[in-house]
Amino acid sequence: MHVYTIHVRHHGLDPDRDIVLVKEGFCWPAFLLTFTWALWKRLWGMAIAIAGIYIVASGFIYALEPDPISEAALAFAFAGVIGFVANDARRRKLARDGYAFEGVIAAADLEVAEYEYARRVELPA
Repeated sequence: MHVYTIHVRHHGLDPDRDIVLVKEGFCWPAFLLTFTWALWKRLWGMAIAIAGIYIVASGFIYALEPDPISEAALAFAFAGVIGFVANDARRRKLARDGYAFEGVIAAADLEVAEYEYARRVELPA
């Protein structure tokens, strides 16, 4: 069972564009695709921060000349941090874009959560 937060933009209720559900917890796509995920979700500031941190960290790693295992561990840790903060960053962006926090819903997956929310507010499913 996953928990999703519901964010709604109230100026014209188009379910395809004005309702966004964001999963609570770790974001695997952000962990695996860091910079690309941030661009895909239009988190421009986060994408720039990821690129900047990656460039600076790469310079330090190159200067330290660690063994490949240490280098991989640092990359894994960096991606892990991104995975943990990604959904929170997405929620902050939604709030800045005018989406209001509507509530929380628990469901097996995103499609079920969307269906349950539509049923709760009597939107056409």
